[in-house]
Amino acid sequence: MPIYNEEKSLTELFTRSVSVLAEMLCDYEIIAVNDGSSDNSLEVLKKLAAKNQKIKIINFQRNFGQTAAISACFGSATGDVVISIDSDLENNPEDIPHLVEKINQGYDIVSGWRQKRWQGKFITRKLPSILANSLISRITGIKLHDYGCTLKAYRREMIKGISLYGEMHRFIPVYAAMGGAKITEVIVNYQPRKYGKSNYNLNRTFKVISDLFTVAFLSSYFNRPMHFFGKFGFVSLFSGFLSGIGMFYLKYIEGVHFVQTPLPLLTIFLIVIGILFILMGLLAEILIRIYYESNKKTDYIIKEKINFD
Repeated sequence: MPIYNEEKSLTELFTRSVSVLAEMLCDYEIIAVNDGSSDNSLEVLKKLAAKNQKIKIINFQRNFGQTAAISACFGSATGDVVISIDSDLENNPEDIPHLVEKINQGYDIVSGWRQKRWQGKFITRKLPSILANSLISRITGIKLHDYGCTLKAYRREMIKGISLYGEMHRFIPVYAAMGGAKITEVIVNYQPRKYGKSNYNLNRTFKVISDLFTVAFLSSYFNRPMHFFGKFGFVSLFSGFLSGIGMFYLKYIEGVHFVQTPLPLLTIFLIVIGILFILMGLLAEILIRIYYESNKKTDYIIKEKINFD
């Protein structure tokens, strides 16, 4: 549970979650990440953790964002199945058994679909959401109706090696699919926020779009960046070669001097660009090897942990 200034919703959220998990008759833990809250969220969490040792708290030094909070949860989770859920009560803990049921049917990731969200706001919220999810599905090849829904279930082995940055948490299914994960989605309940105000705004939309281009590149070329840069490099080199042929043809067949045509500059430009693209591809290949051979680091700092052995 990533938590940022949700003190009023936490007691109800944890009470309902514990009740649901107890009815499932399974061993469980609840990992709450206080993402630099400025209200009394941490104090409420400590009181809840004091009453239930299965509630574990990670307290960030400052606000690092939802992606970092979810990443910290993934890094600390010990269960076979990991569930992520929002802390503002928009997601219903009562839907957790439905997600786990799908996991038990053989799926690796089960994504929630808030089908009845944004009723009465079709133009301002629902239509943009539909278009955004359609765009993401088309670019990534993973067909989901609601990438933004935090309520998801994961087999832990499918997310162990995933490093998250920016607003990348919504693209976890895409990363997992790169490793062969079997993905599905289920319709889940949606309740408008009871307390406080939403942290989502137009600025986050631009961040998501920027991250989408990154994910699209990584999903296709992460392990072979030379294929991406090399393709443009060789196209540029070939274009420069054709431009050079045209330049010499005009010079020696048509009698057009070099200074009378832009082809010499175009030839040099295309060749230089082609070489630069190829060199960028080689550097990217070196960085990929460094990435795989070096120790992974996180983009967050944990101030304290509560109820961890």
